Amino acid sequence: MNIISLFSGAGGLDLGFEKAGFKTIWANEYDKEIWETYEKNFPHTQLDRRSITQIEAEEVPDAIGMIGGPPCQSWSEAGALRGIEDKRGQLFFDFIRLLRSKKPLFFLAENVSGMLASRHAPALENIKKLFEESGYTLSFKLLNAHDYGVAQDRKRVFFVGYRNDLGIQFEFPKPLQTKRYLKDVIFDLQDSVLSAKEKNYTNADACAIPNHEYAIGSFSTIFMSRNRVRSWDEPSFTIQAGGRHAPIHPQAPKMQFVEQNKRIFVPTKEHLYRRLSVRECARIQSFPDEHIFYYKNVMSGYKMVGNAVPPNMAYFLAKKIKEDLQAIGIDNTFTVKNHRGTL
Repeated sequence: MNIISLFSGAGGLDLGFEKAGFKTIWANEYDKEIWETYEKNFPHTQLDRRSITQIEAEEVPDAIGMIGGPPCQSWSEAGALRGIEDKRGQLFFDFIRLLRSKKPLFFLAENVSGMLASRHAPALENIKKLFEESGYTLSFKLLNAHDYGVAQDRKRVFFVGYRNDLGIQFEFPKPLQTKRYLKDVIFDLQDSVLSAKEKNYTNADACAIPNHEYAIGSFSTIFMSRNRVRSWDEPSFTIQAGGRHAPIHPQAPKMQFVEQNKRIFVPTKEHLYRRLSVRECARIQSFPDEHIFYYKNVMSGYKMVGNAVPPNMAYFLAKKIKEDLQAIGIDNTFTVKNHRGTL
């Protein structure tokens, strides 16, 4: 079951779909800092490095599905919240443009929970309408990655659509009964970590475990305004794209309250407070250790990891999509060209 991937990043969505039995034959990523990471982890996939705005539909191969996470900065709760007015928010329309031209059997798009803010309601309804007018039966839901095999509280919005002529609608899989916590995914890494070099340059091959190095530098007043430590028996805070805001390792005690919007590291325990390493963040995101991130500065590593869709979460969504398609007689021998239908 061949798929194409847009705004592919470091390949979290792609990895989950491949684990479920799909094959990413073509991908698009414009950020040059990510190219090496994607191409070395997906050597069988053709990577188009252009901006999606420059790509015409006839340049994209036919595939059974289209997946991707259009850039989310413009919707982010931590950002300016300009939403669809921001050029980055408008990239959603390029996803829809290619969807309408290629007409795959299904699509999946992911974005941050910030797009649910009341100020974005008209834009969100417009996006939903455009998906439906493109000929798809749309399902839409806010999910927490912690419900799907990921040791992290991470709420994201998912759009999933099946082409109308299939006559089916996607139902999001129920949360797993068994949850994963920090002790389950990073406990074994605590004694082999390295601090980044000066100016946060990477240790590269000096890391005993690839990418197991953490950012150095001061902590901002914004960072120190909240507790940033989760215990071993809790899920992590959301892994963000900025290394300076990476959560603190669970070896440290919870930060001490001083007053509203001000906390400190517990006196005499300051040496225990370090940021999670790039690899620890990747493990929390559910990337396997074989998925290596390539960068010169560790901040680029945090960015790739933090922007990704957790592969485990992607897997459970992809698995359900595959089961739905197989239930109506579509298998790995299916060819899109001969079953495109009329919309």
